[in-house]
Amino acid sequence: MLKRLLAALVVFFAVGVAQAQPAAGVEYRELSPAQPTDTPGKIEVIEFFWYGCPHCYNFEPVIEPWVKKVPKDVHFRRIPAMFNDEWAKGGRAYYALEAIGELERLHKALFDAVHTGSKLRVADEAALTEWLGKQGVDTKKFAAAYRSFSVEGKLKRAAQLTQAYKIEGVPAMAVNGNYVVITDNIKSFEQLLAVTNYLVEQSRKKGGKAAPKK
Repeated sequence: MLKRLLAALVVFFAVGVAQAQPAAGVEYRELSPAQPTDTPGKIEVIEFFWYGCPHCYNFEPVIEPWVKKVPKDVHFRRIPAMFNDEWAKGGRAYYALEAIGELERLHKALFDAVHTGSKLRVADEAALTEWLGKQGVDTKKFAAAYRSFSVEGKLKRAAQLTQAYKIEGVPAMAVNGNYVVITDNIKSFEQLLAVTNYLVEQSRKKGGKAAPKK
């Protein structure tokens, strides 16, 4: 009797674990075709975002500790999602700050400025430039980067990736060119990262291989 009870408990917990695992078509979808990544030899995790998105803003304090603890075989990067001209201007600001070495210092501060206090519109170049000047940024360097050839190239690439990954909303998490988390069925930011971790582990089991670059 005791053996049967123990066996039943083992089955019960095994089924519970199986049910807890993210499922294809429910918590995530597999990309077809798979996309090449920019970090060969590592598992690439992408967060698609927009500075004007309140969900992205609220996701920041949750994802930041996660980013700091990513394993050595994982490479994390952000990509500004591109759906229209206003979103593209947010992406232009992101890449311009990256180009002049101010992104790490001001990424969170810019989010704060958009969603609290002055309610800065990143798409308003004059207002953005004024705000950056108050943050000690060389606004002439920023203006040059804002319209630079390299930033234009990154914007085009971001638009291509937004389409290739079939991104419909943000924040969105993609893993190694093979998976995208389905946020419609995600109940919390913590679950979003839990599914991302699961997909990282699935990629690791496959040897971390992404689609080859064309």
